[in-house]
Amino acid sequence: MELRDKIDEVLHDIYDPEIPVNIVDLGLVYEVKIKSVETGHALSQSDVWITMTLTAPACPVAGEIVREVQDKVAALEGVNEAFVQLTFDPPWNKEMMSEEARLELGFM
Repeated sequence: MELRDKIDEVLHDIYDPEIPVNIVDLGLVYEVKIKSVETGHALSQSDVWITMTLTAPACPVAGEIVREVQDKVAALEGVNEAFVQLTFDPPWNKEMMSEEARLELGFM
């Protein structure tokens, strides 16, 4: 399995504690960048940068979600380091959710 696929799989397993939908289907993950780095290890290693948002700037569990994303991605084989950047530009809205998530939450 490619590293990008592993990252996507992990991100699909992280849920917003207040909404029973994963952060990818909620539309909270804006960008994932992967850059190979030379670490001296026999196995290829990459640094991963994830740009994401939250459903609201004053989200009470912001630190938990960001930490969970960083920890789970960093734990993947092939990841040297994981960095999470939180942004509110553009601000999140319901239209960013996948069709499946909108159906599940009754927004359609």
